[in-house]
Amino acid sequence: MQQGDFLFSIAEKAYGDGNKFNVIYEANKDVIGPDPNVIIPGQVIFIPTL
Repeated sequence: MQQGDFLFSIAEKAYGDGNKFNVIYEANKDVIGPDPNVIIPGQVIFIPTL
């Protein structure tokens, strides 16, 4: 993760639809924590295929 990244924008790049951010969040809850709006630069997340 880089400063300024949001799950919405990552999902938009990965899937072409930012509204699918929850797919990324569910696959990375253990890394991100309880709030999908709080991601920290340097975190490494997994982008699952749809």
